[in-house]
Amino acid sequence: MIRFKEINTVSNYLSLLRLLLAIPFWILLDNFDSLRYIIFSLAVFGALTDIFDGYFARRFNQVTEFGKIIDPLADKICIGAIITKLYLLNLIPAYYFYMIIGRDLLIFLGGILLTKKLGKVLPSNMLGKTTVLIIGIVILMVMIGVDQGAVYFKIIYYASLLLIVVSFIGYSLRASEFFKGTKYGSV
Repeated sequence: MIRFKEINTVSNYLSLLRLLLAIPFWILLDNFDSLRYIIFSLAVFGALTDIFDGYFARRFNQVTEFGKIIDPLADKICIGAIITKLYLLNLIPAYYFYMIIGRDLLIFLGGILLTKKLGKVLPSNMLGKTTVLIIGIVILMVMIGVDQGAVYFKIIYYASLLLIVVSFIGYSLRASEFFKGTKYGSV
């Protein structure tokens, strides 16, 4: 059971704020062309909350089970809202949308199953965090209108596709090890 003391940390409030940012993203993206730079600034702010929530949690020894849930959930919901709107606005291809949403949904559902079995939440790993970072960079580049034919955009874009697949495989293997009981001691 999660107690208020676990929720009442600066890092968790930053994650909750990022979670709530999905609402203005959803609304503002309807006027993408005229609000592009405001949306971009809001996305940078959201990314900063992600960086600082992790920093504060580690710095002040406030890593909590609630934080392990709310931090990646906030990332998934915010990115899900943005990526859905960008897809609906035809700014990203359908396969990119489905890969991101599919990966996040499967990881989320797998995490729920694993949490029920272990009684604890597994923290995100560096591969997953790197994947979210690179997807975030792609999203930011789309938001500011970077030429999607440019070499640097293609490199980052294809890196994000590769990371989506590799991180999903990594999470699947990690979950499989825990389900088999080979890593219970390292949670």
